[in-house]
Amino acid sequence: MRICMAQSRPVKGNIESNIVHHTRLIELALAQDSDLIIFPELSLTGYEPELAESLAMSADDVRLTVFQKLSDRHDVSIGIGIPLKRASGIEICMVIFHPQNARQVYSKQFLHVDEEAFFIPGPKTNGLLANSEDIALAICYEITIPEHVAGAAQNKANHYIASVVKSTNGVERAINRLSEIARKYGMNTFLSNCVGESEDYINGGKSSVWGSNGKLLGQLDQESAGVLIFDTNSKEVVAEVLN
Repeated sequence: MRICMAQSRPVKGNIESNIVHHTRLIELALAQDSDLIIFPELSLTGYEPELAESLAMSADDVRLTVFQKLSDRHDVSIGIGIPLKRASGIEICMVIFHPQNARQVYSKQFLHVDEEAFFIPGPKTNGLLANSEDIALAICYEITIPEHVAGAAQNKANHYIASVVKSTNGVERAINRLSEIARKYGMNTFLSNCVGESEDYINGGKSSVWGSNGKLLGQLDQESAGVLIFDTNSKEVVAEVLN
């Protein structure tokens, strides 16, 4: 399996522009025969909590159809970050488009205190990727929660994928944490971060993959949108930057 971390550059609140940007990154990933493509947290809107209410959408929003069509046409699973509208509030969600199958929804179960004014926690689930029982998903702050990581290990995940938005300072802490998780639990770990601006800070990029011994196998830079692909069989890593 070829797992891709997409490092995007979101435009604040501009869903239409971000869809175009997503499709360009997906095309770049498909050129490298990716089977699974994961985008950063809230990738389709940018990480803008104060705008979440106006930007929130459903998982079956017609604007997302383009991703289902790409999934079906190319036999690839694609994880996109959106603010998900529920009757009780807004969840930080990843919608996963599976070829010829229903969309999977994974919502952030553990919120940072700063997010609680804007979002509600998602339902408790095992966080495993549908049709791939050894891949566990995490959204940003969840990587710091021992319960979340241990649950992935108890569910026999071999791959732990974190979709995040981290600043130039915060990404270093995430890097250290995911390397530690890989060593402790013997899982390959992945980081999908964005570049450019979010809220009032600059995102730090450095989307990465670590082997099950905690060794860094590949990493993108701090400024470029692009893709990082890891082949779970050959252990090959490929990095491509979007021109």
